Amino acid sequence: MQTNIGRSSESSMPLYTAAALKAELNEKGWRLTPQRETILNIFQNLPKGNHLSAEDLHHELRKQGHSISLSTVYRTVKLMSRMGILRELELAEGHKHYELNTMSPHHHHHMVCVQCNRTMEFDNDTILKQALKQTEKYGLQLIDCQLTIYTICPEALRRGYPGLPENWVCSSAIAHGTEPPSRGK
Repeated sequence: MQTNIGRSSESSMPLYTAAALKAELNEKGWRLTPQRETILNIFQNLPKGNHLSAEDLHHELRKQGHSISLSTVYRTVKLMSRMGILRELELAEGHKHYELNTMSPHHHHHMVCVQCNRTMEFDNDTILKQALKQTEKYGLQLIDCQLTIYTICPEALRRGYPGLPENWVCSSAIAHGTEPPSRGK
C-alpha cells in the first residue's frame, strides 16, 4: 500500500511517513508490517481535526476491506503512541482516541459534549504560553499540552438533555464571581 511521503499540503507540520516509521521500527528491532502501514495510512488521510478510537479504526479498516483484528489494532495504536507517531487523547467517557502526532508541542485543544461525545478542536496560544511559563518556572521541559473542556452542546440541550445536576457549578463562574451558565431549564 502506498503512503504519502513528505509534508501535508494543508500545513507545514511534518507527517510521519512509511519510510520514517520503517526506520524507527527497524531501529527498535521491529518491522513495518502491512497492518502497521495500513493503519499509518488511515491516520495520514484523516481530515484535519478528526480522531479515531481503536474501535473506530477497526470499523474503518473493515469498511475498506482489510481484515485486521481488533487486538492487532489495539497493539498497533499502543505501539505507535509509545513511539510518538500517534498522540493518545482521553476525550470522552474514558475512551482513548488517537491522532497523528507532530514534531512540536500541540497548540490545539478539545471541547467534548458529555452527552453525544461530539468533539471540537480549538486553538489558543495563551494556554500553551501559560504551560511553557509554568514548566520553565519549575525547570521542566514541556513535551505536550492538552486541555479538554467538557461541555453540553446545543444539540444535546435541544434533544432534551437536562444539563448538569444543580450541585455542579461551573468553576469558571466561581473563579469570576458570576452566575453559572444556564442549564437549559
